Amino acid sequence: MPTDPAAGTAAGTRRAVEAYVAALNSGDPDRIAACVSVDFHNEHTSALGRSLRGRAAYRERLPGFLGEFVDLRYEVEELLVAGDRAALAYTMTFRVRGAELGGPVRIRGVFRLRVVDGLVAHRVDYWDSAEFERQTAADTR
Repeated sequence: MPTDPAAGTAAGTRRAVEAYVAALNSGDPDRIAACVSVDFHNEHTSALGRSLRGRAAYRERLPGFLGEFVDLRYEVEELLVAGDRAALAYTMTFRVRGAELGGPVRIRGVFRLRVVDGLVAHRVDYWDSAEFERQTAADTR
């Protein structure tokens, strides 16, 4: 049974998505993992992304991800919500661990999300891995 009386509604979906983005921006792996369902499906469309299933697998991978993408920040450009679905356009900024030159990397992307019982159950992440490589190649010169 959902703990949020608005679960399954657009308002509940919006709250769950906003909490998830806030958790991502906190850099706290436990807080991030607490925003996803036990059977969470993290799907990447980018050639450099790595998809996975399950909250435990996601939680296990988070410290490495957060350690590699220093000062990770998602700025919400637009959030569209319909029922248990959401589309969130973002600009992600970060520094690559060990990169001494250049400024932060900035990549625009979109999350397509499905929320179940107040938790993110499925995330499809669309971002341009060629843009990542272009910007990070400049940092390694």
